[in-house]
Parts: sequence; structure tokens; C-alpha cells
Amino acid sequence: MMSALANIPFRKMNGLGNDFVVLDGRTRALAVSEADARAIADRQTGIGCDQLIIIEPPREGGDCFMTIRNADGGEVEACGNAARCIGRLLLDETGKPQVTIETLGGPTRASAAETPGAVSVDMGAPRLKWDEIPLSEEIADTRGIELQIGPLDAPILHTPAVVNIGNPHAIFFVADDPDAYALDQIGPMLEHHPLFPARANISIAHVADTTHIKLRTWERGVGLTRACGTAACATAVAAHRKRLTGRHVTVTLPGGDLDIHWREGDDHVIMTGPATLDFEGTLDPSLFEAATP
Repeated sequence: MMSALANIPFRKMNGLGNDFVVLDGRTRALAVSEADARAIADRQTGIGCDQLIIIEPPREGGDCFMTIRNADGGEVEACGNAARCIGRLLLDETGKPQVTIETLGGPTRASAAETPGAVSVDMGAPRLKWDEIPLSEEIADTRGIELQIGPLDAPILHTPAVVNIGNPHAIFFVADDPDAYALDQIGPMLEHHPLFPARANISIAHVADTTHIKLRTWERGVGLTRACGTAACATAVAAHRKRLTGRHVTVTLPGGDLDIHWREGDDHVIMTGPATLDFEGTLDPSLFEAATP
């Protein structure tokens, strides 16, 4: 049976190389299964992307609702880079100075930045309590939890900070280059650690100075990614809570730089970075022929 998504128009977009296939479901409902999402995201037989994004009618008075499916087909609560991309589309469509994108992780407000092609998104206030992240056990201080990789007396990584900024993050701060660590091996192991009942995004961060952080992220349900906007936000929050940086930092990811500002006045995290439209097309029916349920 042909997929209901066959011949549906799509846009391919990216934020610092974190790439998306965007479907518009505002004028007609799109029933997207996990198998459909995996087929579209497959980089060998599909279009290829980190996340599949479906723009839907708003549910609570915003400009749209954004459904996010990772490359493994699972639905997740938030994606900062995708919010910038959808924000750009909505800003261009409406001509408004600001738009509101509803997600499972809460509303995100997007506005055009001063830099051409860049978009600023208000990711809201971070959640810092153990049951908000969530963790499977009560931990009073989430600036550094008891978790390590390697021998007890000489761990390779230890004491990550945990933050929820629409989705759960664990960040290990290291004194050397994050590229020196086998995140492709560490990430999948810790993503599914029992301490994280909703799984977690796993990051390794190096604070270069009080205004600059270098970051690599293993994104749950995706894998190594060139950029993860919520990870950049979570890391900036964690670094300031550990008194390693100020509230306004540049976070350098493999795909480029994001400007992150954890505002003191309202505790909201503002992320600014590029949002790029790569190309447009229609979903070929053959993409779904080998999709597994």
C-alpha cells in the first residue's frame, strides 16, 4: 500500500548542519508513523535528516504546533535548531516581528536577529530540579550528579551537570578538547542509562574562557550531530551554574557557533544562530517501499 505521505511537498532545512525535512500539515492532517519518519530520515535510501518536522495548526493560540520526530522515528519534546528554521518560515510568511511555535516541551518564540539569515528563539526557563529533568532518583544538586565512565579511581568522564531545556541533557565538562573522547561509544551507553527514564542527550564541553564553550553532543534517537541547539542552551546554563562562565556565551559546535544568553531578568534562555533553506521537493513513493513498521 502506498504511504499517505507519497508526493507530499517537503522542505530540507538546517541549523548549523543539524538538518531537517519539514512537512506542512496545517491545511491537511499528516499521519506520520515511526516507519515513515525512519524512511524519510535514512541517509542512504531516503532524503536524510536528523529530525523530521511536521508543522501543524496551533493548539493553544500560537502560530503553529511543531511535531518533532528523531531519525529513529521517536517523537521528542523540543529542538532549538528546528525552532529557528520553522521560526524563519513563519516570520517570512506572516511578516510578524515575532512568532510562537508550540511544542511538547512548551512554547518557543522566534524573532529575526540583526545578523542576516539568523533567528533568535526564546527557549524559556531551564528546568533544574531532579524530577523536572527527569532523573530516576532524587538528587539535590543537579550541577553535578554521581555518574562516571571508566575506573572508579580514574574515571574518563564524571559528575555531569543535568538540565532540561525542553528535553533532558547531561553535560560532562572536561579540561581538554571534547574531540579527544569517543562520544560515539559513550553517547549511546549513557543515553539509555537507568538514571534517565526519558533517555538523555549526552554532551562533552570544554570551557575555553568565560565567554566561549566548545561542545559535542550525542543526541538521543539521532546520534552524533553537527549541532544541537537545546544542548548548547543546557550547556550554557550548566556552565554558569558551575561559575565557569557568565550568562552570555558563544557555543562552538562542529557545525558552527551559537550565541546563547541566559537572561537574568526572567531566567529565559535566548539562542541566536542561522536557519537555512537547502532545497524543496516532493516525497517520492519509493522512499516508503522498504519502510519497516
